[in-house]
Amino acid sequence: MDFSLSAEQQDWQDRAIAFAKENLVDDLLGRDERREFWREGWQRCARFGIQGLPIPAEYGGKGQDLQATIAAMEGLGYGCADNGLIFAINASMWTNSIPILRYGTEAQKRQFLPSLCDGTFVGANGASEVDAGSDIFSMQTRAERRGDRWILNGRKVWVTSGPVADLFVCYATSAPERGVMGISAFIIPRETPGFRVVREIPKLGVRTVPMGELALEDCELPLESLLGREGRGAEVFNCSMEWERGAILAGSLGTMKRQLERCITHVRTRKQFGKPIGKNQSVANKIVDMAVRLETCRPLVYRIGWLKAKGKDATLEAAMAKLHVSDCYVKNSLDAVQLFGAAGYVSETGIEKDLRDSIGSTIYSGTNEIQRNVIAQHLIR
Repeated sequence: MDFSLSAEQQDWQDRAIAFAKENLVDDLLGRDERREFWREGWQRCARFGIQGLPIPAEYGGKGQDLQATIAAMEGLGYGCADNGLIFAINASMWTNSIPILRYGTEAQKRQFLPSLCDGTFVGANGASEVDAGSDIFSMQTRAERRGDRWILNGRKVWVTSGPVADLFVCYATSAPERGVMGISAFIIPRETPGFRVVREIPKLGVRTVPMGELALEDCELPLESLLGREGRGAEVFNCSMEWERGAILAGSLGTMKRQLERCITHVRTRKQFGKPIGKNQSVANKIVDMAVRLETCRPLVYRIGWLKAKGKDATLEAAMAKLHVSDCYVKNSLDAVQLFGAAGYVSETGIEKDLRDSIGSTIYSGTNEIQRNVIAQHLIR
């Protein structure tokens, strides 16, 4: 297996780094403190081409494969410290754009994908409920067909980008007696009657992308809002999770590389007791551990791109990548805080922000405990 980047893929990564360093540095700590979504940054990324990378040109995208998208997202994570913005882009691509591309009708693709690619739309995913998180298919949101309309009723929580999103892919059960086979997926524009954002939910990290709760109260949709076939919502959801788990932490590879380089510079220049602190074995060992974690993470993520390029299922590999990379991301972020000491603990250096942002990676896209279940099912079945 050769995971090396082609010239075009490497070019996307290099240009993403340069773009991010030049265009995505505005008032990051201030926006994090204010919990402010940066719409202008979102649109800058779209003009550069990030949101449209895995979408064919005929629908407004760049027509790149997953490997190129992963490479660009790693570059974005290296050049841009706004992990919330990167998380929002991932959420929109993997839970809106890809499901619409793979399961949408031709009319749905042409109606929605160009706006998701060009930055007009921010996409969001309405799946989780208060009592349906890890057990996602126990959802209680109902979809009832009445003549030429679907009527949806229920609540969705933990919706990334919910308060600022323009387009939602939401899941509801249209035949509760059929269990998982009764779940369907729907495309819901924000202005749809009966659909509203109830509240924004404050959170520990990735503060520059808001999280919200949605209410569907006799939410009325035309029949053509159905994404895929009725009763195939679980398939749509699992597809989006395979892509998301495999690629959502590509940006974290860039963050971990940036962390490592910053820590190396720090331990070389920070002196205590008359010598650089990197000369102390306990300090040097943390640098070694950070480097080893990063190098074990990269092939796991890039393997997902390799598998999808060959048209293969990557459910197991995506779960492994998500589990390992998120664990390493948290550990490297903890080590970075420790290496910087008091300077790492205070807000003004931005070191502690990466730690807060990293913790969510062990929860979103399915908790790491669920990833272990997925892996075990594939290994033991």
